[in-house]
Amino acid sequence: MARDEGQGGGLQRVVILRERFLSRFLGCGLRGLIVAAMVGLLAPVCLADNNNPITLDTSETLFAVLTAMNTCGYNVNLNVSDAQRLNIRAEVEKNLKNSQEAQAAMTSMCEWYLAHKGKDPAHDLSQYISLALYLQGPPHFLPRGKEDDLPPDAVPIAAFGAVLERFYDKAQLHSIWERHRGNYAALVDRYHVPLTKMVFDTDIYLKMQSGGYLGRTFTVYLDFMGDPNEANARNYGTDYDVVVFPSPDASSNDPLKMPQIRHAYLHYLLDPLAEKHFSSIKRIEPLLQSVKRAPLEEGFKTDISLLVTECLVRAIEIRTLGNKQTAEAMRLQAVDDAVKQGYVLTKYFYTSLLAFEKDPAGLRTAYSDILDNIDLKAQQKAANEVQYVRVSAPELVQLSRLEDRRMLVTAEKRLVAGDPKGAQELAQQALDKKIGDPGRAMFILAQVAVANKNREGALENFQKAIQQTKDPKVVAWSHVYLGRILDMKEDREAAMNEYRAALTTGGELPEVKAAAERGLQQAYEPPAKPQ
Repeated sequence: MARDEGQGGGLQRVVILRERFLSRFLGCGLRGLIVAAMVGLLAPVCLADNNNPITLDTSETLFAVLTAMNTCGYNVNLNVSDAQRLNIRAEVEKNLKNSQEAQAAMTSMCEWYLAHKGKDPAHDLSQYISLALYLQGPPHFLPRGKEDDLPPDAVPIAAFGAVLERFYDKAQLHSIWERHRGNYAALVDRYHVPLTKMVFDTDIYLKMQSGGYLGRTFTVYLDFMGDPNEANARNYGTDYDVVVFPSPDASSNDPLKMPQIRHAYLHYLLDPLAEKHFSSIKRIEPLLQSVKRAPLEEGFKTDISLLVTECLVRAIEIRTLGNKQTAEAMRLQAVDDAVKQGYVLTKYFYTSLLAFEKDPAGLRTAYSDILDNIDLKAQQKAANEVQYVRVSAPELVQLSRLEDRRMLVTAEKRLVAGDPKGAQELAQQALDKKIGDPGRAMFILAQVAVANKNREGALENFQKAIQQTKDPKVVAWSHVYLGRILDMKEDREAAMNEYRAALTTGGELPEVKAAAERGLQQAYEPPAKPQ
């Protein structure tokens, strides 16, 4: 159980999150509870129900991180953002002008921010959102757990909380937050009705109860300080978070980002079904061979449960597109577009939903039959005949779930499993698509070179890993491996320097310390081959 420090007011409450990765309190300001009431299916609406898994929220931690980004030059779509974004920026600027200490704190923080800034503003925003959802609340912004618990895309910027702490204090961000609490409360109120309606309509269509999964949470975080054209979704274990920056222009396309929120909500409902019916889904795993050439994220090509769920989500979205007057041809075209992107089961699920809509059974009951009725050979034949498009639209929920946690972690697993070729392909793809930490990808490629007895290639890639990563563990182990390679080349002095560098960068890690100290004591010799 945790609570943001420095927060006041009766609208706050303490939240317990059950999954290890999310054992954190996500900032604490205004929290509006949403419970969709479905006649005969759900209990009546009760806004005071603390067991409600669906939540609207704002977070001072998220506010502080985003405000810091704005202060350091994050200006994406500022001209179409809510006026509150400009107002808050102006108040921060005023506080900075009135305090040399605040200016010094800003300079230090922004130098750090710019040194770690990437080329893609959307990816930068995504990274800092991941970090904000992981940090403890103000005033200290400490990490909530061990390094291994940190969201992978946030690893390169994990130290930002330390530089944010002083800026938060000297620029008086808490006072600014307090002055805008009413505006944030109004933002939450703006979402109550549309979010309730979305949950209600979705649950009615699926004939499912949104609160039917004990221990699972779905939280929508609202803020003014980001790009109103962006939406970010996170799935860590049993917890689903969506962060949106609504557009002030009600006439703009989806100003509240409800389609994106609904997409994440469908995953919240359907992901557990895939986990429960593992054997049925495993049966159709050969279908993955038919999507190897599709422009899908790598996770969809290697994990059949991810592909199945995404196809079902898209089929439901298309099936409920528009209203009764929407031409069926528009829906069928949307199905065809999804299939051409690689979501090859979308057409099958779309057709299955026609029968499902006429059956009183809910999706939990019908799910198994829908899977079992898949004709694998027919689906493989159809998928093999698809003319895939060159580029597919990015998947909202996978941004955090797949990018690092799937591609690079899977590459590491393939390496451990004795598949250096598979590991190399995944690591290289991560580099090509700029997914995750490039230094970590280079480290994997260096390990592949070691496995292939390519000493020079390994030497070069470990050096590149050190240059490209900000992860101290990758840096330290790269130095250890470089020391071993140099020992094998009988360059003992250079090897000793690498072991010392490993102790300097990662000496607090027990495994690194032990390996480096062994290298300093005695030159490395590769294990003897079994007789």
